[in-house]
Amino acid sequence: MSWGSIATWRMSYEGMVEAKKILSQGGNSGDAVEKLIKEVESYPYYKSVGFGGLPNENGVVQMDASFMDGNTLAQGAIAGIQDVKHAISVARSLSKRHYNSFLVGEGATQYAKLHGFETTNMLTDRAKKIWEKKKKQLQTKALNPYDGHDTVGAVCLDKCGSMAVGTSTSGLFMKKPGRVGDSPLSGSGFYVDSEIGGAAATGLGEDIMKGCLSYEIIRAMGNGKTPQEACDKAVYPFIKKLKQRYGKAGEFSLIAMNNKGEWGVATNVEFTFCVANEQDPQILIAYPGNEETTDIQPITKEWLDKYEKRIKKPID
Repeated sequence: MSWGSIATWRMSYEGMVEAKKILSQGGNSGDAVEKLIKEVESYPYYKSVGFGGLPNENGVVQMDASFMDGNTLAQGAIAGIQDVKHAISVARSLSKRHYNSFLVGEGATQYAKLHGFETTNMLTDRAKKIWEKKKKQLQTKALNPYDGHDTVGAVCLDKCGSMAVGTSTSGLFMKKPGRVGDSPLSGSGFYVDSEIGGAAATGLGEDIMKGCLSYEIIRAMGNGKTPQEACDKAVYPFIKKLKQRYGKAGEFSLIAMNNKGEWGVATNVEFTFCVANEQDPQILIAYPGNEETTDIQPITKEWLDKYEKRIKKPID
């Protein structure tokens, strides 16, 4: 049987390479999802996920994460966890529990420490400098304090036909302490059913959760839509509705893969993502197209060079 993986943003590429090793050798989709996301959580230059993630307005890094098994529909999630290296691993552990499978704040952190998950100070010197700089700017200028809300979300299909999905994020930079976005919320930030497929979201959680978009994509695929058709039909009409009825819509990007390994994306911004199957992992870039469709292109070396320079730019 075929296998495949899709994940949000350029930052997932190195993790995708590791996930391919697992999936191509007949490994489990859950292991592949966890490994992929752990790679992202460990890299300090990704400012919206894990170690090096940007903090809330009090200078504290609070992370949200989720994991779902597409065979059993078991889910685990955490929100507002602190000082834990791999939020995705905690979420996956919780998915094995029938009760108490979604923990928040102090309870999530306590659970992780009691069960031996790696702990560390998640606020890097670089992230602290960015936070300090933003605090000074806000004292003198009327700026929007929120900057950066990119979630790593991944869907994997293994050779046995099992699927899994996971998400991890440090959420909005300068968010209010305790703020939770869509990433750990079932049906909004993620959903997977091995009989159909999986989906995950990234963007402004407060708006994504208004449409339960990940579940809507799964529902559309279950009704016969391809992953691309499902993404387009779920995302673009909802963005239009939200603008009409709520007055505005934040940034939305969603990925999906069905149980055949076919994939799709939809977005209202420039959005990079990674895919892997029998071919080597690749980075692609998507834009909102005409007639509520998505324009997808290969990434260019020029774009990649600028990206690497931007994320590692020294902080003044």
